[in-house]
Amino acid sequence: MTLAFLAVAFGLLLLVWSADRFVGGSASTARYFGMPPLLIGMVIVGFGTSMPEMMVSALAAFQGNPGIALGNEYGSNITNIALILGVTALIKPIMVHSHVLRKELPILTAVTALAAWQLRDGEISRFDAIVLLGVFAGLMGWTIWQGLQKKQDSFANEIKEEIDIHTILIHKEIFWLITGLVFLIFSSRILVWGAVEIAHTLGVSDLIIGLTIVAVGTSLPELASSVIAIRKGEHDIALGNVLGSNLFNTLAVVGIAGAIRPMAAGPEVFNRDMFAMAGLTLSLFVIGYGFRKPGRINRFEGAALLFCYVFYTACLIIPIL
Repeated sequence: MTLAFLAVAFGLLLLVWSADRFVGGSASTARYFGMPPLLIGMVIVGFGTSMPEMMVSALAAFQGNPGIALGNEYGSNITNIALILGVTALIKPIMVHSHVLRKELPILTAVTALAAWQLRDGEISRFDAIVLLGVFAGLMGWTIWQGLQKKQDSFANEIKEEIDIHTILIHKEIFWLITGLVFLIFSSRILVWGAVEIAHTLGVSDLIIGLTIVAVGTSLPELASSVIAIRKGEHDIALGNVLGSNLFNTLAVVGIAGAIRPMAAGPEVFNRDMFAMAGLTLSLFVIGYGFRKPGRINRFEGAALLFCYVFYTACLIIPIL
């Protein structure tokens, strides 16, 4: 039991570290070879911050642990909105003023509705997974095309300034890219093993462990990125980081895991977890979009999101105590 907890703690720390190395190495390498800053921000940084979720869910599906795979994905989405945006908004109200990012709010709502519709029968089949991956590919292509049509974009400028701070030494960056990827895989294996052992020892489902410990752990890169961004006044990155991560999780992470192995889900996944994720997404659409004025997530709304996270987590934990 002690070894399993140590494995989870060590796995999470190594997962966050390796994800940071992978993102930094990938972004710098892409910049060195001339990739536009907007493309780096949308594709590489967006993918990179969600690599922990993807690796953990893919490995869990491969090993036949759908509870951890689905719990990690849906739990990460709930954590991203309720915990991460709640904490970020308490530090500083989040303004929504990038046209690129504001378009993601209704898209995320539609994607969440698709995920709920697929889960209504209690299973993510391979066909469902292919549909999710197809939608993801289409959205990525459309987003990249839209972004590249604009010669100037604040999001792109922020990414460019962040990358240009450091002199790019290509051999060093490629080393960190490869090292980060290797340790992402290694740390994911450690984390999944520890989570499964804890669940079996405590007599709780893999799903609960996935929704709590694993979901919070794999969301740490998004938490760090959003807090740092909002302290620098980079509102678009703080919000776009969460929206992009949730889109990636719902479409690509579940799609990849479901393509590896179809995943059965108990009724509580739809009735409780999907309901919570959909409700939080809709609330974010309402409070963040700003129908007649620039959108804003103020401190009161941030506190409300944080309360929702505490209440949801209590609903998961109290029945098993």
